[in-house]
Formats: sequence, structure tokens, C-alpha cells
Amino acid sequence: MQSGSVLLLVLGFLSCGGPEPRRPVEVKSGSFFKASVERSKALLAKEEKNILEIIEKDSANDYVHSTAGSWYRFDVVNAEAEYTPQPDDLVVMTYNVIGLNNDTIYTKEDIGVLTYKVDKQDLFPGLRNSVKLLKEGETATFLFPSSLAYGYHGDDEKIGVNVPIKVTLSILKIEKHRDGVQ
Repeated sequence: MQSGSVLLLVLGFLSCGGPEPRRPVEVKSGSFFKASVERSKALLAKEEKNILEIIEKDSANDYVHSTAGSWYRFDVVNAEAEYTPQPDDLVVMTYNVIGLNNDTIYTKEDIGVLTYKVDKQDLFPGLRNSVKLLKEGETATFLFPSSLAYGYHGDDEKIGVNVPIKVTLSILKIEKHRDGVQ
């Protein structure tokens, strides 16, 4: 009887393995995400090509390529001003939104005068970066690929999916942030 008990005990220990991990029901290959990345790259290349064609046709103006990925030209320069907006500054500004084929989407009257706390309020990505490039009293026209505009979602009103845009931005006033007091 003892040998039977020992045998059962040995078999019990040998049959105990660690917990076995569950295997996924579906195996994701990542191909959807890879295809999405490729589509995004192709869309950006197409939009950048269109923007560069617009710049080439506009030989009267000099455009600058920003580090954020937009292109812009100065329409009004304030040579006397030196300060550009910094995080937490209040910026009073106006802007309009135009399609790359020059169709007006929103006029500056539609949008109105806007007071924006730099980097603390929602604006579309391109505009959020562009505000920090201008000084008080300056106006510039920016060309944004859709990824810096309203992206794949649009604005749920007049701007559709993946629409590159042109924006003319004017900085009317900059109030510098002062250590916790605005």
C-alpha cells in the first residue's frame, strides 16, 4: 500500500506544472497599422507636393519651412518687436481658414478676435505652433498639410477629412506671463 501511495504522490508532483499562459484567439500581425502608416506617409507626400507647387507659383513671396512641418510667408513684419509668445502668455489674434484652392472656409469675421493662452488651450496643431513664430503686430500666411490642420477627423462642420489648409494669422497683442499673475 505504501508503494502505491508513494507512486501516486510522485505522479502528482510530476503532473503539476506551472500555470500555462492563455493564447490569443486571434493573432494580430500588425499589418493594419503598417498599412495605415503607409497611407499616412503617401497622403503627406501628396499634400506636401501640392503645397510646394503653390509656393513655386507664388514667386513674389519667400516662404519658410517651419520645424513643425508647415510653410509660411510674412505679410506684415514688425521689425521693432523682438518678443515672440512663450508658454502661458496671452495672445490676442485673428485668423482665417482657406482651402489650398483659395476657397474661403472661415473668414476672420466668422472666427472673431481670439484670446489664446499659449500652449494651454486647444487649437489645431499647426496654429498652436504658428502662434509662437510671430511677434506682436505681425501677420503671416501659413500652409498646413492635413496632419497639422484638422487631420483625419475634420472639424465636424466645414472642414472635411484630410483637408490641407491655408491660414492667415495676425497677432494683435501679446501679454507676457508674470510668475503666476496674468
